[in-house]
Amino acid sequence: MAAQASSIIVPTDAELLQAQADLWQNSLCYLKSMALKCAAELGIPTAIYRLGGAASLADLIAALSLPQAKLPFLGRLMRLLASSGAFAVVGSTDEAVYSLTPLSYLLVDGIAGDSNHMDHAPFLLTVTSTHYIDLAMDLADWFKKEDKTPPFDHKHGASLFEDSMERTDPGFHKMSKLGLLVHDNFGTNIGVRDYQFVFQGVKSVTDCCYHGDGTTGKAIAMAFPQIKVTVLDLPQEIRKIPADGVVNYVGGDMFKSIPPAQMVTLKMVLHHWSDEDCVKILANCKKAIPSKEDGGKVVIADIILDPASGPVMFETHLLMDVCMMLMKGGRQRDLNDWRDLILKAGFSDYKLLKNFGARGVLEIYP
Repeated sequence: MAAQASSIIVPTDAELLQAQADLWQNSLCYLKSMALKCAAELGIPTAIYRLGGAASLADLIAALSLPQAKLPFLGRLMRLLASSGAFAVVGSTDEAVYSLTPLSYLLVDGIAGDSNHMDHAPFLLTVTSTHYIDLAMDLADWFKKEDKTPPFDHKHGASLFEDSMERTDPGFHKMSKLGLLVHDNFGTNIGVRDYQFVFQGVKSVTDCCYHGDGTTGKAIAMAFPQIKVTVLDLPQEIRKIPADGVVNYVGGDMFKSIPPAQMVTLKMVLHHWSDEDCVKILANCKKAIPSKEDGGKVVIADIILDPASGPVMFETHLLMDVCMMLMKGGRQRDLNDWRDLILKAGFSDYKLLKNFGARGVLEIYP
């Protein structure tokens, strides 16, 4: 039986006119991401950086070897990107000088002397590729299907980040893996510094990775040399990491077992998986650590959906949630969802630590 509809309030003329503008904005907002993709492909952020941090349209045309006839069109592209915060602008449209913002700084290819910098272009170019966009185009058709197989697998006959995708499209697979590494590793040194208190008194850590490169484990080992650090990842990923004598690299499967340690870390891992799979992973984490009295704990760094984070951040989290639905069948979770997973896996308690950018950090105890 259909739910009884409440009485419908007809919008006012002013509301309808505003609604039309809102509809235009929502219908065309994909052009923002496409414009940013264009800027990255042209190398505009890097060009501005190499020009000393500020550039006119004429400077960009010359630096990028673009046809002079494209100058007015480049101005329109840059005007849109500046309005969305990708660049800062001074002056009129014809004589504007553009500079980098923190967002476009992330898209500069190579910045000497900044150990925290990572070029985010692989992530941007992955999520704006036809491999992703085509899934969104066919989303209504996917909803009509009975099974829950991720749209990516339906569309491409392969799984994102897995060997099947490498066999299907090696070029895209390489770029998407680079995008995943940027997504997961960015801010690691900042996080280790800001969360020093989490590692106080800890003697051993196992970092569980998903198609990683050991960045988090190495950062922990460098910051806390007294801690024995083990990195667990798929065998094919571990084979790519050169032995460094600092970190113990173990090829394995977190669904089967996790190398024992006083603390287990999971950074941007669980959102790839269903609730059922997350419970299995967390249950294995619990087996790998000692009691709470002996300092046993698991630290999760992942997105935590929270409207109180502000409209922009919350929308970002929701976009990431739908992205995971399309790509991997995982999801983003609010604090209640995380609590349910933690308790189902057999843990007794948890604590929400301070947020870290777009992520939250949870400390959970056996």
